[in-house]
Amino acid sequence: MFEVIFYETEDGKCPVELFLEGLDPKMRAKLIAILQILQDKGNLLREPYSAAIEDGIFEARGKVGSNISRVLYFFYVDGKIILTNGFVKKTQKTPKNEITLAKKYRKDYLERQGEIG
Repeated sequence: MFEVIFYETEDGKCPVELFLEGLDPKMRAKLIAILQILQDKGNLLREPYSAAIEDGIFEARGKVGSNISRVLYFFYVDGKIILTNGFVKKTQKTPKNEITLAKKYRKDYLERQGEIG
């Protein structure tokens, strides 16, 4: 059993929610459907819907026509899947700054859970 959780910054902002709200309706619907599959399948979800990026960061993949969007996430204890940030993909490789941001959010999440100090 898995549970998808939207990461919130310390001041209450939710980067993935803001990202999804900014997408066109078709892409938003596509990504939400993929996130529901992710909640059902968790770490069994594979390409083309999900892929490992690096250092425990994964991406959920959405494509509508030639538009490609990604939501980055990581796994946490008890089947929790923490969605950190999203972006519209414009290049072949996942932008380094998006991966860095996902890692920063993961570190913040873990610190606030009392995992690392």
